[in-house]
Formats: sequence, C-alpha cells, structure tokens
Amino acid sequence: MAVPKRKTSRSNTRSRRANWKAKLPQINKRIVNGQVEYSVPHRVDEDGRYDGRQILDV
Repeated sequence: MAVPKRKTSRSNTRSRRANWKAKLPQINKRIVNGQVEYSVPHRVDEDGRYDGRQILDV
C-alpha cells in the first residue's frame, strides 16, 4: 500500500479542495408553438416524448 512520504501542505490541500464546488443543473430553453419551455437535457418530457419521438405511453 502506498504511503505518502511527507505531509501535504495546507496550501496544496486547500487548492485541491477548491474544485469541489457543486454545479447547477444544465437547463435548455426552447420555443414551442410560440411559448418558451425549459427542460433538462436527456430526459423524457411530461407527455412521454424524447427528441420529438413518442417513447412512453402516458
């Protein structure tokens, strides 16, 4: 098992942890029949459609 030879400095530890931030979910905006709709990518719509095709029977 690998064991570090020296203690990691506080500066290196904090700079590494600075990238742990949470990301907001991506939201796509599209216009359908003159109305603006927002959706999360790669998800089935409420009416069972994905990429314009009927996938689920709702």
